[in-house]
Amino acid sequence: MPARLFAIVRSLIVGPVFISIWTWFLPRWIVGTGAFANSRPMGWIAIACGGVIAIWCVFEFAWRGIGTPAPFDPPRRLVVSGLYRWVRNPMYLGMGVVLLGEAVTFNRLTIPMLVMMAVLWCATSLFIIGFEEPVLRTKFGEDYIEYCKQVRRWIPRVSPIPPVRQSRPE
Repeated sequence: MPARLFAIVRSLIVGPVFISIWTWFLPRWIVGTGAFANSRPMGWIAIACGGVIAIWCVFEFAWRGIGTPAPFDPPRRLVVSGLYRWVRNPMYLGMGVVLLGEAVTFNRLTIPMLVMMAVLWCATSLFIIGFEEPVLRTKFGEDYIEYCKQVRRWIPRVSPIPPVRQSRPE
C-alpha cells in the first residue's frame, strides 16, 4: 500500500505539470496573454471529458502500475485496467480531447491548437511506435504482446477486454 500511495503523490505532482504545459503555458506562448479570452461554452464539455479521461488514466498508472505518466518514472506493472481495457493509449486520447476542447472554447486558439494537435499526433505516434512500444515489449514481454493483439493503439474497442489478473508489483 505505501508504494501505491507514494505513486499517487508523485502523480499528483507530475500530472498537473504535464497537463499545464500543453493546456496553459504553450497556448499562452503561441498566442499571447489573450489566448484564453472570449470563451465559447460548448468546448468546456470536451475539456471536462478529456480531463476526466486523463485523470482516470493517471490514477490507473499510479494505483495499478505503481508509477506515473512521466518517462523517468513509468509504471512498474503493465496497466490493463480501466480505460486501458478499451484502447492502449487513452491518456493521449484524453489530452487530445482537452486540446480539441480548447480549440473550440477559445477563438484565438482554434487554428493554433488544431495545428498543434496534428503535429502532436504525428510526434506522439512516432514516439509510441519507435520508443514506447519496444520498451514495453522488452519490459513486459508476452503479456504486452498479447495485450497489443487484443487492444488497438488509437481506436477503442466496442467492448472491453476481460479483466486481467495481475501479479504483485516489484
